[in-house]
Amino acid sequence: MTTTYPFSAIVGMDGLRLALLLNAVSPAVGGVLVRGEKGTAKSTAVRAIASLLPEVDVVAGCRFSCDPAAPDPSCPDGPHEPDTGEARPARMVELPVGASEDRLVGALDIERALSDGVKAFEPGLLADAHRGVLYVDEVNLLHDHLIDLLLDAAAMGASYVEREGVSVRHAARFLLVGTMNPEEGELRPQLLDRFGLTVEVAASRDTDERVEVVRRRLAYDEDPEGFAARWAADEDALRERIAAARALLPGVRLGDRALRQIAAVCAGFEVDGMRADIVTARTATALAAWAGRADVRTEDVRGAALLALPHRRRRAPFDAPGLDEDKLDEILRRFEEDDPEPDPDPGPEGPDDGPDGSGPEGPGGADDPGGRPEGGAGDGAREQAPPAAPEPEPSVPDQRTAEHEPAGGEAEGDGGTGGGAAGGERAAVGAAEPFRTRRLDVPGLGEGAAGRRSRARTAHGRTTGARRPRGALSALHLTATVRAAAPHQRARGRRGPGLLVRRDDLREAVREGREGNLVLFVVDASGSMAARKRMSAIKGAVLSLLLDAYQRRDKVGLITFRGADAELALPPTSSVDAAAVRLERLPTGGRTPLAAGLLKARDVLRVERLRDPSRRPLLVVVTDGRATEARRSGGATPVERAGRAARMLAGDGVASVVVDCESGPVRLGLAGALARELRGTPVTLDELRADSVTALVRDVRTVSTSRRAA
Repeated sequence: MTTTYPFSAIVGMDGLRLALLLNAVSPAVGGVLVRGEKGTAKSTAVRAIASLLPEVDVVAGCRFSCDPAAPDPSCPDGPHEPDTGEARPARMVELPVGASEDRLVGALDIERALSDGVKAFEPGLLADAHRGVLYVDEVNLLHDHLIDLLLDAAAMGASYVEREGVSVRHAARFLLVGTMNPEEGELRPQLLDRFGLTVEVAASRDTDERVEVVRRRLAYDEDPEGFAARWAADEDALRERIAAARALLPGVRLGDRALRQIAAVCAGFEVDGMRADIVTARTATALAAWAGRADVRTEDVRGAALLALPHRRRRAPFDAPGLDEDKLDEILRRFEEDDPEPDPDPGPEGPDDGPDGSGPEGPGGADDPGGRPEGGAGDGAREQAPPAAPEPEPSVPDQRTAEHEPAGGEAEGDGGTGGGAAGGERAAVGAAEPFRTRRLDVPGLGEGAAGRRSRARTAHGRTTGARRPRGALSALHLTATVRAAAPHQRARGRRGPGLLVRRDDLREAVREGREGNLVLFVVDASGSMAARKRMSAIKGAVLSLLLDAYQRRDKVGLITFRGADAELALPPTSSVDAAAVRLERLPTGGRTPLAAGLLKARDVLRVERLRDPSRRPLLVVVTDGRATEARRSGGATPVERAGRAARMLAGDGVASVVVDCESGPVRLGLAGALARELRGTPVTLDELRADSVTALVRDVRTVSTSRRAA
């Protein structure tokens, strides 16, 4: 059996350790979401806390961990005999990102249910995690249908498995802990709100602390059992303190004054709904119990807000979670002025205790008689202070008020020589306010990852037909199964009312839903796009498309072209936030190597087709259609080279949209010509808006008609 890294041996990460310990004291807090860069020991800390949880009493032999004092009356293994309890350690169950629906909720044997009327149910991970910990590493990469099942179970405290009218229900109450790297994409707001607390972690920049992390990790890898034995006393002390805090928790008083403080803080940060108030109240109560006090104080409310509100405060699109501590202190200070009632005297433990209860430094701190260095992480990390709330951006006119540019020639700053940093480069300008865009989708019927953009055959959606199962049967098509079995009943010797069904008769439903696509942006950053108001409007349009891609669960990539070449600014990723950051920093200036941008896009799509062949691409070219490069002696013009590259993409069958950024009273129509070469759809900035007065008559689906005509 693998020896778990001791929780008390973790270096730093006080916020993460405290959040996990508070959930151990009060599971009603609702779990923890750990956000941080790779290699910061997120998983090490989560796995370590499970060994500190108190044992649970379960019914002997029950696969669903029923409590012998109050067994679940609807337990599939019930009814249970009295006095059959036994104690076992609390479980930590890991949910793999690529798990199937049956693995999560359990599988029902449809064949036996139809032929024998028997509910043969194999429990899933939700049953295993009941009264324990459900841990999801890289939770932001979890498929949408699994997230929906987690949301349902977390909301109802039960898991339901239904197959064509045959259903099984069992209790599923668990502590949900997830880890994620924000660079790989954010979570859906619905799931984000289900986590009680959130913490940000980052690797320590302190040399001594990093040295201690490495020293402890190497010692653990060399002798896990011996290393754990050296920290056994600290682990036992933590277990005892968790048990004591759990015993004290029911007697902690959450007074009206503390409740008013919580309400003032939640209202001040404009959080949506009431879950934030409830979670903050539970967290503050757990903090008081952890400190050994019977009353909730201001410092408990403050500490609870720092853990419970960062991911719930209202924020702009692509704005990272965080909490402005100065604003929090100001809200609490104003409350103190309005209600100056003093707090009670400190309890025996006092508020100065660290998260592990052994003084300000925690176990292994500077005051530890054992001489261990300050406490921290198996693979090394220290909590990063919550970022301050961003300042509101000044309003920027959108594309409908952008400056008009002359129709002919390059704009000022195009630079006759072209090139990267030279040739009239301009500093990056901010993006205009995002808006809701019209949906652009890929023609045809795909079979990619579940999402919300293009039509596809998916595991969920409306039923469009039936077929023989491919592997384990998950979605029975009852009518087709009955039709397949009916002609053989006499030959099979049927005598009673039951239907004799064999495996060859089973048919699974073919369903149509929506898939996520790879949306590859190719953005013209040359001098012809460099007018500040115009570029701000263009960035606002691309930012709006990025927001739409996030909501539709797409992967995104970003290519920019300017000067002499094109650059892959962001390889295809699920992190739409990363694309938004690259876009904000995008400078402009130089010539317009349109052909280089299109060829770079073709190379990227070729590689991605090999990596993920089921995910169909959508190419979004943002340009005014101009092409200016250094003229090659006796060669094709820049416009001709761009047309040749566009025809190559069209020959590859890539669906495309050209966002026409040309402005001014006189237009050359170059972007429209490029769209025709790509066999794509030209869309003006105004037509891109969902609420545009100009009707968007053409969309990407018309491409299929033009392709057939070609």
